[in-house]
Amino acid sequence: MAIEQNTTTAKEKILKKVRQALIFKSKAMYANIDLESNVYTQPQEQELLLESFARNFTEAQGQFVYCDNKFDFIDKLLTLVERKRLKQIHCWEDDIQAQLKDSGVAFVADKTLIDKAIVGITSCESLVARNGSILLSSVKNGRAITIFPQIHIVVAYTSQVTIEMKEAMQMVKNKYGRNMPSMLSFTTGPSRTADIERTLIIGAHGPKELFVFLIDDQHQSH
Repeated sequence: MAIEQNTTTAKEKILKKVRQALIFKSKAMYANIDLESNVYTQPQEQELLLESFARNFTEAQGQFVYCDNKFDFIDKLLTLVERKRLKQIHCWEDDIQAQLKDSGVAFVADKTLIDKAIVGITSCESLVARNGSILLSSVKNGRAITIFPQIHIVVAYTSQVTIEMKEAMQMVKNKYGRNMPSMLSFTTGPSRTADIERTLIIGAHGPKELFVFLIDDQHQSH
């Protein structure tokens, strides 16, 4: 009498168990678990939101400057320009150019001279408090003005501060609708790399210094 040999391999046994598990599903122990809500604690007040951005941005080696209003912004920008003796300041946005003209700050608007820029001044789409990031777009500026200059100055407003990247992107969608910018990028601190002999190098692929001048536009008294 011949003895039947079991030729089922270990792989086939595992696959059989997987198939059985798919057919006979066990009852979910936590049927009402929420997988959509944010797991992080949300700041309840605007002041805490601004404080969170400032802390995370400076921890990423960014330089944060709070401004009570547009006049305070010009005053503090002039102080920075004089203190660091900044030259070759490039700006391509009409509204910021108007403020620079009123304050007497010389700037270059010719985009073909960007390779000579030392400072680039731009606006942004929003600021992300969670990680201290800046959301930039190509609507008013190309990517060149955020990369070529050694110093990048971002002019932002308190109404642009969001808690998460998801909210920042939603703000852009609400603003532009179907006409989304061709380029969106998140920037967190000055450019850096540790690829070269494991040595941290600041400014390897972009600006060595990153400033955010945050203008308060949410208080009536200002």
